[in-house]
Amino acid sequence: MNKNRTDFLMLDTGSYFGKARVNDPQYQDDFTFVDTYELPNIYLKPYKCLVVQGLIDQKFLFRHKEVIREFLDDKKIVVFSGNLFLDWLPGGSSFIPKTILSYKDYEVSIDHRHPIFDGVEEDDMTYNKGVSGFFARGHHPIPEGAEVLLTLPGGEPITYIDRNSTKGTILVHAGSDLFGAMNASGTKKRIGPQLIQWVRDEYSTLQERGEMG
Repeated sequence: MNKNRTDFLMLDTGSYFGKARVNDPQYQDDFTFVDTYELPNIYLKPYKCLVVQGLIDQKFLFRHKEVIREFLDDKKIVVFSGNLFLDWLPGGSSFIPKTILSYKDYEVSIDHRHPIFDGVEEDDMTYNKGVSGFFARGHHPIPEGAEVLLTLPGGEPITYIDRNSTKGTILVHAGSDLFGAMNASGTKKRIGPQLIQWVRDEYSTLQERGEMG
């Protein structure tokens, strides 16, 4: 196996959008794909990051949530993009839809600068061919101490990093797959590669911190 492909293990949901990732050449060098229902049988030790998409079977993940907890407590990373409705992700809360009165209610704001969104314009995240609402339509209440990256107009946190709920790091985005942005237009296409680099840097930090104590 290509060494880079042990960096990211993406659970294949079996959906049309999931298969698009499996067959996309841009993902072949860095991602290994496995059927979601094989998760309890996969040897996870080599992998640095578990990637979970929004169309995942959350009832199945709930039944095997200890696998995800153990992965994180091994000082690893989980990236989830979607809407939580079951308690399978440590520190996670159920998704709350945004009350919409205008298309402007979907406007994305960068709460503070972060490497994942470096050079990414807010409008490029908000609008897709002039239509808003594709990037995020609500939020998850954040766990204590979480780092908020992106918000909606009412200050709702749509993207956050949680380093406190486990010994690892959890990135939650209440919307479309952040890795899918590699095929986007405009500055939004920066998100995928920058997220990949951030995960690698975060993993190195977690491991170094573990070695120190």
